[in-house]
Amino acid sequence: MEVVAMASTALSPLPHHTATTIQDQRPSSRVSLPHPPAVLLERCKTLDHVLQVHAAVVKQGLVQDDLLMFKLLRSYSNSGSTRLAHLVFDRIAEPNVFFWTGLIRSYSVNGHHPQAISLYYQMQGRGVQPNAVTLSTVLKSCSVDFALRDGECIHGHALKLQLVSDVFVKSVLIDMYARCGRVQSARQLFDEITERNVVAWTAMITCYAKLGDVDVARMLFDKMPERDVVCWNAMIDGYTQHGKCSEALALFQSMLREFNMKPNEVTMLSVISACAQLGSIESGRWVHSYVRNIGLHTRVRVNTALIDMYCKCGDWDDACYVFDNMQERDIVSWNAMIAGYAMHGKSKEALQLFSELTELEFQPTDITFIGLLNACSHAGLVNDGRKFFESMRDKFGIEPKIEHYGCMVDLLGRAGLLDEAYELVKSMRIAPDPVLWGSLLGACRLHGNIKLGEQIASFLMENGLANSGTYVLLSNMFAAAGNWKEAARVRTLMKDSGVHKEPGCSSIEVNNKTHEFLAGDMNHPRCKEIHIMLDKLNELLKLEGYVPQTEIVLHDIEDKHKEQSLAIHSERLAIAFGLISTEPGTTIKIVKNLRVCVDCHTVTKMISKITGRKIVVRDRSRFHHFIDGTCSCGDYW
Repeated sequence: MEVVAMASTALSPLPHHTATTIQDQRPSSRVSLPHPPAVLLERCKTLDHVLQVHAAVVKQGLVQDDLLMFKLLRSYSNSGSTRLAHLVFDRIAEPNVFFWTGLIRSYSVNGHHPQAISLYYQMQGRGVQPNAVTLSTVLKSCSVDFALRDGECIHGHALKLQLVSDVFVKSVLIDMYARCGRVQSARQLFDEITERNVVAWTAMITCYAKLGDVDVARMLFDKMPERDVVCWNAMIDGYTQHGKCSEALALFQSMLREFNMKPNEVTMLSVISACAQLGSIESGRWVHSYVRNIGLHTRVRVNTALIDMYCKCGDWDDACYVFDNMQERDIVSWNAMIAGYAMHGKSKEALQLFSELTELEFQPTDITFIGLLNACSHAGLVNDGRKFFESMRDKFGIEPKIEHYGCMVDLLGRAGLLDEAYELVKSMRIAPDPVLWGSLLGACRLHGNIKLGEQIASFLMENGLANSGTYVLLSNMFAAAGNWKEAARVRTLMKDSGVHKEPGCSSIEVNNKTHEFLAGDMNHPRCKEIHIMLDKLNELLKLEGYVPQTEIVLHDIEDKHKEQSLAIHSERLAIAFGLISTEPGTTIKIVKNLRVCVDCHTVTKMISKITGRKIVVRDRSRFHHFIDGTCSCGDYW
């Protein structure tokens, strides 16, 4: 028997309190144990310990003790060895429902969900009737594996066996339907429960939260008679995943202050993600400090999330500090750092980091190459980008996804290699999406290729794939060429199609409060002071030789009005507010939802030199670090 052979070769000493004495005597000799095997199995901490006890059980002739063999099966399962648990099961002549349930649980808890479901059907085929624990166990596998049909079938079995009234069975059924997107079925079962446990409440809250109906989720959350950390996590994560990050942070504060609930690693991952999405560096630093206080600062996933947060909040130094001080790293940590280098314009450093991780024999993933290709795109490293793209499949066996093709199109398009980019799109093994077409269209706009741009835009419009960016880019191409008639026609098409252009918006965080500005915004309480500062800056800019680049204002108006339009772009209002609201020498950090225009890029460089301030601008695709009249992007973005 294989398991006996394995057990017999694993007789290294147990810890002193669980030591097993196996004397070197004749095979018929009894083995002396300081405690009964069942007790020793409860104390086993590793697979080797279980193997040692199993060897003693075999030599003592106790393999006919069903209770002992069941505990042995469970111990193998808890040690992560489903295969050995199954070998024990196979030695049972007529396994009852407890053995079947134990084996199903072993496959389920160790992530082998299809096999767990298959075993359930085998058990039924052997005429063994499941109990509530069996049903709860296999339904968890259906939930994780999104096996709705199997879940519905098992639900039918539960009805026939009259086990649906069991609160644990019903709670797992709710979770299964919720995870599979069957909200009405989940809610019907939830409403039938007279005494709901926390599992049922959490399953229903998670269901609504994942589908984006966070208001209903919050209503249920507030009605809960008692809450554990799992339901708090479900609600906080629901807010974070659906862009309600301020609400997520507020709920986290309530969790700590009003309910004195201790968060866990999952909580902190959601909270750190919320800070990253908001670009709220002050909140992020406070969360980092809190993570250290509760002892989660050594966790790999937490540190990786912190790296991502600091990168997205523009604090490159702190991101590097976290990475450099990690005691342990996985490929996700390396990926986060490579992506951080890329978004901050440190492309050569990103490529160097990739060399380091391969030297350390980490296996790169598809996410690794997204970061690398972005780094190449932001620096115009066309040859390096081609090399990495080709090596994905040829060297690392990674099939390029739509995101990788998008990065390559962006890289080639920015470099002006439009024909090569277009040929790549046409040769793709997967269908290009509107985002990829939009990237190529943007490159046509950048390099003035109206013919190809019009061809792409027409294709998108005819196939119902056009968005506001499609119309705006095409209109801007015509306007840049002075063809105001065609530009106006495209704008009219856009209006008739009910598509609206996303307005430019810039935000800045001062004293833990986020201030947002639109172009020409006159609604801020300190509006008068902001415009006084803008006037001062404009005077200083002219003394430095600034000439407005009015050609980028794509409206058929006089140059004077074009200059006025440029002067009140949203990022300039945010910078002016930052100058009047922070101490001299303080770094000003701006977040913009669109790409920074050429004129604002030039102006921001000059303002950084005039004021002696470092200005960090996070636009739609990357970070710009303006210091003493220069930008980290090298004017290539």
